[in-house]
Parts: sequence; structure tokens; C-alpha cells
Amino acid sequence: MNTHAAILVAVMAAVTMLLRFLPFLVFRKKTPPYIAYLGEVLPAAIIGMLVVYCLKDTAVTRPPFGAPELIAGLAVVGLQAWRRSSLLSILGGTAIYMVLVQTVFVA
Repeated sequence: MNTHAAILVAVMAAVTMLLRFLPFLVFRKKTPPYIAYLGEVLPAAIIGMLVVYCLKDTAVTRPPFGAPELIAGLAVVGLQAWRRSSLLSILGGTAIYMVLVQTVFVA
């Protein structure tokens, strides 16, 4: 194994863990209200940003007129409403989208 790659992965893992644990270390006794507020609103805001980013290059003026994105998006919403599982919704929507663009809506 490449030593440089192993060191790089180890450093990235350590930084990620530090960033995840830092709020718990800093706010051991009481979490400030603004941090609790951000913890409540940021996940939905981030999901919204990801949806906008994923759909920004969708061509709705030429075939297939955004149909794969629409179908996969509806599948994600349906799976989420049915099972309340983010992992299932994301994996299911991704699988449906990939099947559609590879087999049904082939350019």
C-alpha cells in the first residue's frame, strides 16, 4: 500500500472525527440556544441545497425533458414517506435514476 495515501486517509479521518466531536467537547455542560437552533434547521437546508445542486443542469427544454430526474425524485419522496428511511430513499432513488438513464432514456 502506498504510504502517502495511507497517511492522507488517516489525517482526513482524524480531522473528520475532530470536527464531529468538537461541539461535544466545547459545549459539555450546556449547549447555547443558537447552536441548538442550527442543529434543527441546517439538515433541512443542506438537503434543499443538494436537491437544487443535483437538478441545476436538468434540461427541461429537450428530450427527455427531465423525466428521469422527475421519476427518481418522486421515487425518493415516495420511499421516504413509506419507510421513513433516508438510506433506502437515497439508494432507491439513485438506483432508479441510473436504470432509467442507462436503459430507458438512452441518449
